[in-house]
Amino acid sequence: MSRIEKTVKSLLAQAGIELNGTGDADIQVKNPEFYRRVIRRGSLGLGESYMDGWWEVKKLDEFFCRVLAASLDEKVKNWKILPQLLGAIIFNQGKRSKAYEIGEKHYDLGNSLFQNMLDKRMVYSCGYWKNAQNVDDAQQAKLDLICRKLYLKPGMKILDIGCGWGSFCKYAAENYGAEVFGISVSKEQVTMGMENCKGLNVKIMLRDYREFYSDNLMDKNNSFDRVVSLGMIEHVGCKNFRKFMKTVHHLLKEDGLFLLHTIGGNKSVIATDQWIGKYIFPNSMLPSIKQIGASIEDLFVMEDWHNFGAYYDRTLMAWFDNFERFWYKIKTDYDERFFRMWKYYLLSCAGSFRARKNQLWQIVLSKTGVPDGYQSIR
Repeated sequence: MSRIEKTVKSLLAQAGIELNGTGDADIQVKNPEFYRRVIRRGSLGLGESYMDGWWEVKKLDEFFCRVLAASLDEKVKNWKILPQLLGAIIFNQGKRSKAYEIGEKHYDLGNSLFQNMLDKRMVYSCGYWKNAQNVDDAQQAKLDLICRKLYLKPGMKILDIGCGWGSFCKYAAENYGAEVFGISVSKEQVTMGMENCKGLNVKIMLRDYREFYSDNLMDKNNSFDRVVSLGMIEHVGCKNFRKFMKTVHHLLKEDGLFLLHTIGGNKSVIATDQWIGKYIFPNSMLPSIKQIGASIEDLFVMEDWHNFGAYYDRTLMAWFDNFERFWYKIKTDYDERFFRMWKYYLLSCAGSFRARKNQLWQIVLSKTGVPDGYQSIR
């Protein structure tokens, strides 16, 4: 056994993982170059070697839960991440010129992919499983929870920043009589979203939040009773959090409410995981409590902060079950490497939430404070 192989074996043992063992989380190495690749390239080497079929494991989600719970990701560092960190410091990865890149590289991969993976409403964010038994019910419960947290009433004017395929827009219009404007940077989402919301008081546009801000800058009549952003601020970048919050502040009425639904990290970072950034969500990063707090200072009153990150594990596992079960319907549009990449994405993220390394926050904000106090809803 080589020195590098011994190093990897020792690291995995700290997480209760046996090299070439028989347990659900034990990895089976198919290519001996795996060890050198992982040590030299960290998370990028681990993910790419899985995509290339260099190693297998019965349960990827459980493997990652153990790895992250043991903080092995912190113990395998390599110098090649330095350019990424320097780039994040020097350059603005969330600048307007890059706004549509995430739409083109992720959300425009094909509506059939997401139709076969997500729930019937195509909600691409964490479900609310408190009283739900399946992903359809969990997503409906989440949408209704948001509407109730915002105390929606018929005729209210709502802006959905990063509206996806229009699931919240449609639900709020159908069930609460709201007038909803949705914006997305994905052409595929906008096209399908408009079709899904046909006949309702909903308008969905291809816009970056900064463009929408500019469009409405001088029109006081275009302020909104409510603003929601569901799983979008993860694409904004720390250099733009304050700009994002100022934009929402400008667009929100003085007595309005803003609900921010976001994945959150336990510590402040300036860049995402290398593999995730290269293959899944370019220019992304997860905000921390500290970063969100700094971005809303002197702009908003924090009325409610709800963490149900443990539910994202169940949501991701449901998405993977659908993806795997219906792969036969879409596999002619992709290839086996894409299947392994997407499997790695969904199950590694499930393991991360299971290990409580990532959180899911719903935060309700007001401009000057709700008179007599905001009543939290769960």
